[in-house]
Amino acid sequence: MSQERRKRQQSRQGDADNSGKTRKAILYIAILAFFAGAYFAGWHYKNHKYDSFAKCLASKNAKMYGAYWCPHCADQKRKFSGAFKYVPYVECASEDDPYHKLTAACQAAGVREFPSWQFGTDPPKADVFSLEALSQKTGCSLP
Repeated sequence: MSQERRKRQQSRQGDADNSGKTRKAILYIAILAFFAGAYFAGWHYKNHKYDSFAKCLASKNAKMYGAYWCPHCADQKRKFSGAFKYVPYVECASEDDPYHKLTAACQAAGVREFPSWQFGTDPPKADVFSLEALSQKTGCSLP
């Protein structure tokens, strides 16, 4: 009988060891899920912080004219992060044209420098505007 008792006791201890390992695994998975969720929430906030602001600019008829080769245009776009896709943007240069001639839409608007912003029916103004300046010009509130 003592051998059977020992076997049962060892079996119970083995089950206890397995449940301890299971608890540790669940704890590690929960911690990992928490940090992954926190990272995703931060990433999402950073990349979508200005979505409503950019949509408001579009509703107020603000428009940016730029060129793919213009470093100042790239600076202006970076200020919006991922929300720039909502900003009305007119590309004034064709990648196929080695002479960088302006497109017809930009010529018609009177754009000569990049980036240029047009607010409503006003003529385009060339500058890299801060988001605060764009907010003041359009009445759109920043987040």
